[in-house]
Amino acid sequence: MSKRFAGFLIRPQWMYGGTQVYRSKSAAAAVLTAALAAVTISVPQASAATGCKVAYEVTNEWQGGFIAKVDVTNLGDPVTSWRLTWSFGGGQTVSQIWNGTVRQTGAQVAVDNVNYNGSLATGASAGIGFVVNGSTSPAPADFALNGTSCTGQAPPPPDGLAQAHTAGRVTKSGQYSWPGVYFEGRFRGTGVGVVLNDSNNDYDVQVDGTTVATLVTPGKVTHWVNNLSNAEHRVRLVKRTESPWAAGEFGGFVAASGGSILAKPAARSRQIEFIGDSLTAGYGNLSTTRDCSSNGGVARNTNTDVSFGALTARALNADYQVNAFSGRGMVRNYNGGDPGTSYRTYYDRALLHVDGDVWQNPGTWKPQVVVVGLGTNDFSTALRPGEQWPTQESLVAAYRSAYVAFLQKLRTRYGSGTTIIVGVPQASGAFADAARQVVQDRTNQGDSRVRYWNFADSALDLLGCDWHFSARDHRLIATKLGDYLAGLSLGW
Repeated sequence: MSKRFAGFLIRPQWMYGGTQVYRSKSAAAAVLTAALAAVTISVPQASAATGCKVAYEVTNEWQGGFIAKVDVTNLGDPVTSWRLTWSFGGGQTVSQIWNGTVRQTGAQVAVDNVNYNGSLATGASAGIGFVVNGSTSPAPADFALNGTSCTGQAPPPPDGLAQAHTAGRVTKSGQYSWPGVYFEGRFRGTGVGVVLNDSNNDYDVQVDGTTVATLVTPGKVTHWVNNLSNAEHRVRLVKRTESPWAAGEFGGFVAASGGSILAKPAARSRQIEFIGDSLTAGYGNLSTTRDCSSNGGVARNTNTDVSFGALTARALNADYQVNAFSGRGMVRNYNGGDPGTSYRTYYDRALLHVDGDVWQNPGTWKPQVVVVGLGTNDFSTALRPGEQWPTQESLVAAYRSAYVAFLQKLRTRYGSGTTIIVGVPQASGAFADAARQVVQDRTNQGDSRVRYWNFADSALDLLGCDWHFSARDHRLIATKLGDYLAGLSLGW
C-alpha cells in the first residue's frame, strides 16, 4: 500500500518574473566601477522568502506499524539548516529515523537535518525515512519547513516598491520611462541586490552616497553589491538615460545572506518638479566634446543624475521629478518633427510610449516648486514649408497661448501655493521674449507665483553632445538656480 500527499510550487521572493536570478554575463559587467565594495552578479543566500512542497509515502506496513518516507523540496531562498514539522492524528509515534534527528511531543513531530543534508538550495530536496508505531491512517497533512506551511499555495509576488522610496512617475507594477527616476532603500547586512529588467537604459547604483556601479543596458538581472560592513546602509538606484520608446522595470531591493531589507526612507518634505527638453534631461552632459560619435554616443554620455535639476534638488534636500523629453517643444518639436505632437502630448503619462497612458499620482507628489523650460525646440530651427505656422509671428502667438494654458494646468493641479518658474537659457530672441510675455500674461491674470528666470551666462561652455550643457554647465546652472530659489518666499 502506498499513499502520497504533495504540495505545490511556491515562488520565492528573490525570483523575478518567474525566472530564477542567475549569474549575469551581460555587457554591463564590463563597465561596473567599484568604490565602496566588491561587486558581483552571483546570487548569495537571501533572507526572506520561504516555501516548500512535500511528498509523503508509506513504503511498507504491518500490523501495528509501518515505514514511511518524506521528500521535502525547498522552494524558497537557500537555507543552511532546516526543520520539518508535522503532527500525527492517530496517536502514532516515531520509533526510528534516518537522514534526520527526531523529537516528538505528543502528536507533534519535529525533524532536524543532519550535518550532510542541512544546506538546501532553491529547488533542492532532502529525504528522510522513519519507522512508526501505529496505524497509517490518518496521514499527516500539516507539514511545515522552518515554520512555513507546505500548503502548495503560492504567495503573492513581492512588491518591489513597498520597501523603496521614489518620487518619480512609476506605475504600480514598477515600470517607468522618464529620465532621472530613482529608488532609495535601507538594508542591514553585508550586501544588497538590485532587481532590474531594462535593456535600454543606463543606471547608477549608489551605496551610502557613493556610486559603486554603473549598469549599461543591464537587461533582466539582479545586480549584487557585496563585501560591505555588517551594518545598516542606504542604497539608491537612479536611471541615467532617456527611453521614451520603452519602459524600464524595477523589481525591488533584496538583502544578502543574514541581512534584511528595512523600512524605506522617509519622503523629503521639499519637492521640486523639472519640466523640459534635452537641456533639462542632461542630454550628453558627460561629454567634453560636442561630437559624440566616437566617444560612446549620446546615451553613454548622458546622466540625468548630474543635471542641474537633480543637483539643485539634492543641494536643497528635496525629492524631485525630471519630466524631460528631448526634442519636444511647447507647440513645435525640433526642426518641425512629429507634427501634431508636442511635449504637452506626453506630459501626463508615466509610460511615454503608451498612447493615452496617465500617471496615477499616489497623492504624495505636491511640489512646492515647478521649473519649466520649454521653447528651445520651438524656436531653434527655421520654419519649414508646410508647417502649420506660416510665419514666426504665428508660431510665437501659438507658443504663448499654449504656454499660458499649460501653466494654468499646473496651477490647477498643484494649487495656488506652488511657485512656477519659467526658465530660459537665452539672453534674448524670440524664445526669451515670448517666455517673458507668458509670465507677464499670468501676472496680469492675478497669478503672482509665476516667475521668469533667465539663466543665460557667457560662462556656459556647451561642450556636451551636440552643443548641449556640459556637466560643468549643469553645476553652474544649479548654483544659479539655488541662489534664485533662496531669494523667493517658498514657505519650506
